[in-house]
Amino acid sequence: MNALVELLDDPDDQIYHHIRNKIFSLGEKAIPLLESAWESSFPSDHPSNIILFQNRIENLIHDIQLTTVCNELTNWAKHDQDNLLGGALLVAKYQYPDLDRDQVLDQMSRIRNYAWLEMDDGLTPFEKIQLVNKVLFDIHSFSGNTKNFHAPQNSFINNVLENKRGNPLLLSIVYMVICEALDIPVRGVNLPKHFILAYMNGEEVEFYINPFSRGTIFGKKDINDFLVQLEIEPKQGYYNPCDNFEMIMRILINLQFSYEKLGYPDKLKEIKSLMQALRAGEATA
Repeated sequence: MNALVELLDDPDDQIYHHIRNKIFSLGEKAIPLLESAWESSFPSDHPSNIILFQNRIENLIHDIQLTTVCNELTNWAKHDQDNLLGGALLVAKYQYPDLDRDQVLDQMSRIRNYAWLEMDDGLTPFEKIQLVNKVLFDIHSFSGNTKNFHAPQNSFINNVLENKRGNPLLLSIVYMVICEALDIPVRGVNLPKHFILAYMNGEEVEFYINPFSRGTIFGKKDINDFLVQLEIEPKQGYYNPCDNFEMIMRILINLQFSYEKLGYPDKLKEIKSLMQALRAGEATA
């Protein structure tokens, strides 16, 4: 491995691509050695070679990390769609390859425990949601990011947990994961230009919840009014729960819009790769 890494500054493109492909095939286990080589990179006495060497290492590490996330998203869509938090963490790993998964799980667990301490089987559905609202929005101060609504950071769950700000979808995912841990039957509803939650009574929706508006509870008529305001024809999917695959895909769609708005063509291309990987897993699930 050391010998291969040292050859990454070879000026012969054919040799370089051969070496690169060999290292690339090793996947994530090659990254620590590549990082170490970057930090102590003196492949020759010529500064331009050092820059070439470091750039090639940076690009190789990035491509390995992107491919790893693509493969993991395919695997998630194929085998692990019940794990909503796991899917959201994979999307966050795209932007934060060194993301501490255990730290995120610990943060979610601590939030859940606040609600669990006051949870009672005798509570009505409305009272259970009021309790979750109190924990998320009063105690932990989560809120919708209205100032930078389309910022990419709103789509990464580690950022949302750290900054307590997010878009409707990510706030809904945090809300839904907490409810799932408390055995509260809440599902996502994929509205156009918004995302909400539904409190389920078996297969029927009992009421809706808007985490972006501090957990406001509302009914079907309010969705009708929202669609009229947007001049959008009602569809059954705007009232019924969606699956976790749709939620993770919508995170990527939101990111696609954010990067397009910011003018980041490289990011756009990578997000499309993640979408393709997710669809590939769904197709073979």
